[in-house]
Amino acid sequence: MDLKITGQFIKEQRKAKNLTQIQLAEKLNVSEKTISKWECGNGFPDTSLMLPLCEALDVSANELLSGKRLGENEYKTEAEKNLLLLKTAHQRLTKFLLMIEIVLGIISLIPLFVLTIVASYVELADGLRIVLIVVGFVITVVGVYFCILIEKDAGFYECKHCHHKYVPTFSQVLWATHMGRTRYMKCPKCNKKSWQKKVVE
Repeated sequence: MDLKITGQFIKEQRKAKNLTQIQLAEKLNVSEKTISKWECGNGFPDTSLMLPLCEALDVSANELLSGKRLGENEYKTEAEKNLLLLKTAHQRLTKFLLMIEIVLGIISLIPLFVLTIVASYVELADGLRIVLIVVGFVITVVGVYFCILIEKDAGFYECKHCHHKYVPTFSQVLWATHMGRTRYMKCPKCNKKSWQKKVVE
């Protein structure tokens, strides 16, 4: 998907509908600047805005992603190409999020270790020592919370028995016994427990 081509297509279809950027922005409850950004190829509509935009311009989502009007013969080919591009983009995003999870996990542990060492070895009042340890603990808990959210939502877990891929609940991820990205959980499809690996597709 080429943002410049898609942006030009949005501009052409808006003009074909005799809409100004302001009028289109009002229909979508966004700013005129947002429409301008799309049309210049500097951004793409959020998924929540794609269908309203398609409706406003009287185009299909496939045509919007392709950046052109499609005939019957082209439609299926372009749809398959767009699905493949979206799948690839989703896999890259998932891998990026899983990398961020590792970095965030390490960074969130550092304050706890540093503040605990300071509280243990530096001459301080007892109350201040407690405050430092509590602050370090809170920072770590917040970091771990966001790590668990990423672990839950990025990619899928695959059941070893039925090979069903699913996104577990926050509670399942939090309490499941795990080794790295492999967790011992119950599959929602076959209801069997197994060591389930994280997969990105």
